[in-house]
Amino acid sequence: MYELNAIISIAYRDVLKFLRDRSRIVATFIFPFIFIGVLGGSLQSNLGGEVGFNFLTFMFTGVLAQTLFQSAAAGIISLIEDRENDFSQEMFVSPVSRYTIIIGKILGESVVAYLQAVGVVVFALLIGVPMVFSQLVWLIPIGIIICLFGGAFGVLVMSQLSSQRAANQIFPFLIFPQFFLAGVFTPMKHLPIYLFILSRISPMTYAVDLARGIYYLGKPEFNRLVIYNPVLDLIIITIFTILMITVGTFFFVRNERNR
Repeated sequence: MYELNAIISIAYRDVLKFLRDRSRIVATFIFPFIFIGVLGGSLQSNLGGEVGFNFLTFMFTGVLAQTLFQSAAAGIISLIEDRENDFSQEMFVSPVSRYTIIIGKILGESVVAYLQAVGVVVFALLIGVPMVFSQLVWLIPIGIIICLFGGAFGVLVMSQLSSQRAANQIFPFLIFPQFFLAGVFTPMKHLPIYLFILSRISPMTYAVDLARGIYYLGKPEFNRLVIYNPVLDLIIITIFTILMITVGTFFFVRNERNR
């Protein structure tokens, strides 16, 4: 029960930090507006008739998965910043397992990611992205899986970084290229070999493809826009998540013991 209370407390703190951060809440709505509304709307107006699918809908699925994955990953990376402030120094010297800290951060940042995803879904509905109730229901468990996947990626990256400065320099380098390699903005089925390799080793690719596969399941656009069957995406994500959490947590705990 002590460890469970610690997990809930750490998660609650992260959610509270988000709710008090007005700039972050505003950004939750600004980025969907830019990516889905502006970029997706312009591509739909200029190319929609030629490519044969709706760019607004296509970008919604990509931005939704990207938001869940990136938010969870970035939240775990913030543990490095937390390590350097007074509150987290107390947390790190408290008699709780480092595994408890990791689980609490993943839980808290998953909730934060979900709150941001609600903003994406609301904006998508407002601009006319077609969505039925069954699709929303299916996206709920898929969102949980993507959050855990993003959190695992964050754990792996964070375990190899020693300072907030290094995190600020390296994390954007690791996450931003994935926006393009994962197919958030454009289909990634037919690629030259070098882009194919980079795309398939990009973790976000499978998060985006899973969300897109669930949305387009049973629709004519499925074979054109979805890379793999959702079941295969789920298997790959499960394997990657277990490996990244295991390796990342091992190095994080080892590094904390050596501090």
